[in-house]
Amino acid sequence: MEPLRTLRLAAVNIDGVLLNDSFSPVLHRLVLKYGGAYTRELEQRLFSQSRLAAARVLLAETGAAVSEQEAIADYFAEREDHLRAHPVHTLDGAEELLHRLRALGLDVICYGGLGEDHFRRHLGAWEHLFTAPHYICTDDFRPGIREITRDHFGLDFHQVLFIDDVARFAGHARELDVPFIGHPSTFEHGFQRELMRELGVRHLVGGLDEIDEQRLRTLDREAGLGTVWQDAGSLTEVAG
Repeated sequence: MEPLRTLRLAAVNIDGVLLNDSFSPVLHRLVLKYGGAYTRELEQRLFSQSRLAAARVLLAETGAAVSEQEAIADYFAEREDHLRAHPVHTLDGAEELLHRLRALGLDVICYGGLGEDHFRRHLGAWEHLFTAPHYICTDDFRPGIREITRDHFGLDFHQVLFIDDVARFAGHARELDVPFIGHPSTFEHGFQRELMRELGVRHLVGGLDEIDEQRLRTLDREAGLGTVWQDAGSLTEVAG
């Protein structure tokens, strides 16, 4: 397979892209538990934030009489309860996507808000498909685009493809003119797909098999021309 010409790295979000979305349902539960209303505005403000920042937003919106650290502890308690009925699992096409990215000559890094142990527990068997350091925890520097692109790999923004499930992240990618593929959650109470559409995400997919060689080569050409975010009203979307 002929290598891509412009893109050098694919940065792939862990929860919601390679693994099932285990964040939206838990946040939804916690918002309702605290007596709040789960709206698109609140979801937008909660996602792709550090734990502490998300806790502050949650408490400000719901008025719950707990501390920020108690809210974080409540979140993880709700998460453990949710996972007993809905265990973490890899998404269909995840391993094939990683092989496809590597076959096109890209380095591949995984990133997300949880610690490295989360990566090793669920994706450790695929560690050989990732480039060192394999996983980058972004909880301390959300969204992490600058840090991953420049600090860790010394690349320019147009050389890195990010694949993420959060519209807030997409907005940062657009501001920096970074190549981006949106894989929004299918959570029934979520708003990420419509938020991505409104942002003008042009490569919006419902399944990882839709991130095929043709789409990746199209993104590579767009990255070289600087047109990834141009003509934002023209969506390249497959409904999932």
